[in-house]
Formats: sequence, structure tokens, C-alpha cells
Amino acid sequence: MSDYLLAIDQGTTSSRAIIFSASGGAVASAQQEFAQHFPRDGWVEHAAEDLWDSTLAVCRQALANGGLRAADIRAVGITNQRETTLVWDAATGEAIYPAIVWQDRRTADYCAELKAAGHEADVAARTGLLIDPYFSATKLRWILDNVPGARARAARDELRFGTVDSFLLWRLTGGRAHRTDASNAARTLLFNIHTQRWDETLLALFDIPASLLPEVLDCAADFGETDAHWLGAALPVLGMAGDQQAALIGQACFAPGMVKSTYGTGCFLIQNTGAEPLISRNRLLTTVAYRLNGETTYAVEGSIFVAGAALQWLRDGLRLIEHAHESEALALQAGDAGGVYLVPAFTGLGAPYWDPKARGAIFGLTRDTGIKEIVTAGLEAVCYQTRDLLEAMGQDGAAPLSALRVDGGMVVNNWLVQFLADILGVPVERPQVNETTALGAAYLAGLQAGLYRDLDEVAGHWQQQRRFEPCMPAQRREALYAGWLSAVRRVRSEAS
Repeated sequence: MSDYLLAIDQGTTSSRAIIFSASGGAVASAQQEFAQHFPRDGWVEHAAEDLWDSTLAVCRQALANGGLRAADIRAVGITNQRETTLVWDAATGEAIYPAIVWQDRRTADYCAELKAAGHEADVAARTGLLIDPYFSATKLRWILDNVPGARARAARDELRFGTVDSFLLWRLTGGRAHRTDASNAARTLLFNIHTQRWDETLLALFDIPASLLPEVLDCAADFGETDAHWLGAALPVLGMAGDQQAALIGQACFAPGMVKSTYGTGCFLIQNTGAEPLISRNRLLTTVAYRLNGETTYAVEGSIFVAGAALQWLRDGLRLIEHAHESEALALQAGDAGGVYLVPAFTGLGAPYWDPKARGAIFGLTRDTGIKEIVTAGLEAVCYQTRDLLEAMGQDGAAPLSALRVDGGMVVNNWLVQFLADILGVPVERPQVNETTALGAAYLAGLQAGLYRDLDEVAGHWQQQRRFEPCMPAQRREALYAGWLSAVRRVRSEAS
């Protein structure tokens, strides 16, 4: 029997498929970008068919690139952009509205109403989350209230809701499986992380019919079998996790206290907190890290909405660069941003500020400022935001980091990772396999398929590619960070 694992990594700006060997090595891959849609200020959407078409295309291309057939694949794992919300026809699988992306802020006013009515403490106690447009529940409610006939159709059991993992699973299995995993369910504002069930009180609060919701399974479980005609053979889908939890698994952060940070479209820092959920006093999120064999491991998470998306904006919006990889050479030429701060609050600020009405700005421009300083400021902003999260974790009583494990497309940039180590004042470790999100999904599928005995065996496959030691003087580090905090204060909504 083959030991190859197919990981589907459906992200915010692209879909990717990677085929891994049992040892965790990438054998073949394919990636395809798709369009982002911004119909109004603060609105972000994807065409549902773009998500599906690009996913199917990269799966087929990865098999072709590896000279493999579907029959060579032992199991499939799915990881996905979290919180992004879809509602589709239960009979046809056709979405009734575009996917509302996690970055979307259209429900900010409704969230403010809920908070003003005093609901946030109870919602946080049940879900570990804050009331914010980021999460799925208010997006789902918006679709039901704004798509003509949607509520009536939901009442007739004609519609299904899911995050992207559920939508892809539905399509892959020909509508036979409407399921998700505990890590994705925990990001909806509808799932009680203590009982590990959909919460009736929350469903009532957000006016969501339970019939819309998928069945919630462990992260390694029998999610269903793909239709043979999609890839050439029926394949078992045995692993599923939201992208940041999948990266935690791919980085082998299985011991309480271990921390990873992923740098993709956004940046997400997660600390494994073990079997007990720890409640943040500094507006970080308590969430499900993973659930295996019915046992839940929890995490504390900080979410930054814009990381790689800032470079995408510099490339596509301002046209300062043609390719994101040019940023490293420009930063090396600049040395630093020359007092320029770019606060990329394009869709508000995430943790620890949670200010959906903040907007982006560039500060410190002088006649000498050029392209390289602005691009460097975009890179530095990612690192400053990471420090914001670690400062909040420290205030919550987290032990000081011995090292931070990083991954994602941005960390191929050596200048960025070195500046990150410098501004944090801690070593930063980059793994041999950078695509840890996809790798985590593959590991989950491999666990369920019996390729690995347990998490200890999975952890044995993790290898360090490079360790970056901090070398910036402490006085310089603190001065730069103070400048960042000043810039953030000036874009906050209450400052306007």
C-alpha cells in the first residue's frame, strides 16, 4: 500500500496541493492563485467556484507533476483559510452568495450592537473568542438576512453552511459528507469549546438554524471518500484542520508552551496550552489546537489580519515592486525603514487591538523616502505586530519564549526573519519544510491511516533549517517598537 499523502491547502489568495511521503518530504506540488473581490470598503469576497476549481486543478496538477496516480495516494488531508463563510444549496452544492472572507468587516456595526447589549462576556466564556466580524457567525447571519429567500430556504432544510473545508469536502464527496473538524468549528462563534458541541444559546443569539451546520469530528477521522471521477480513484479524506492549527501540527508544537507563528496573507501566532483552556486577559483568543481520539488540546492565539497581504498591496496596489521576493533585496539596500512606519490596517486591526474601524496609514515620510524604505516598512510591520502578540501573551502570564518556530511564504525572506528575531529579542527557528500548514494536514491524515503511531513519531520528523539569533542592541529595539506603538495609536478609530 502506498505511503503518499495528498494535502489540500486552500488559502486566502491561492489553492495549493502538496504530496508528501510518510517521512514528511514534499514529493510534488502545484499552486494556483485566484481573484480577490472587494465590492465595498471593508468587504472581501471570493467566488465559491474559484475555490473549488482551483483546488481541483492543483490536486490534478500535483499528481501529474509527481508522475503519480490517485491510486498511489494513501489518504487526503484538508487545511483551509478559517472563518471564511459559505452557504450552498443542499441538493446542487451551488453557493447562494460569494464566500465572505475572514478579513471581511461588513458586520462591524452588528458586532458593536451585540457588545453594547452585553453579550461578549457570555460568548467569550462559551467560545473563547471575541465578538468580531472576523468569525463566521455574523457573516452567516448576514447571508441569511440579505440573500432573498435564504431564511425561508434554510427553514425548509434546503441550505448548508460551512467554512471552506466543509464546502470542499461536500464537493469532493458528491454531497455525501457534510462535516468539519473541531478546530474549524471552534472559529465560528457557534461552537462551545468546553462541551465540544454546537451551542444552542449561541445559535439562538445569532438566529442560526441548527440544520445548516456540519457534523463535527476529530481532526484525524473518517471524513468521507472522494468521488472517483474527480482524481481518478476514490480516496479517503482522513485529516482536517484550520490552517493555523495545521501549521501548529506541522511544526510539531505538541508540548504545552511551544509557539509557532505563520506568515501568509495574515500572521497567526499560536501557543499550545495543553488540556485546559486558558482565558486571555489581553484580548487574545482561546481556541482548539486539535482534537485527537476525543481529547481536546487547547491553544491561545493572536491573529494579525495583514502580513503578506501588505506586500501584495505594495505589488498590486502601489506597483512599487513586481514580485514579493524583491522585498528582501530592497530591505538589504535600505538597512531599515528610515523612520517610516506602515500600519497595514486595511480591514481593521486584529489582536490585541480588535479595532474593525481602524484604517491603514504610512507615517514618517520625508523627501528622502523612496520605494525601498516603504517596502522595508511593510516587512517591519509584520514583525512589530508579532511583538504586539507576544507582549499580550506575556501579560497573560505566559512563560518567556526560548524560541519561536516560524513558517509560511514570507519566511523565505532572511532579512525579515532576522529583523523578527531582533525586534522580539528571541531566537527564531525556520524548519526544513516550510509548508507546515499542508504538512500538518498530511500528518493528520497519516495518523488516521495508521502511517504514524502517535504525535511523538510525527515530532521526530521535524528538522530545523536555520536558526536566527537576535543581534540588535536592546535600546535600538525598544526605540523602534515605541515608534510602532505611536503609529498604531494614530490609526485607532477612537483617535479619529
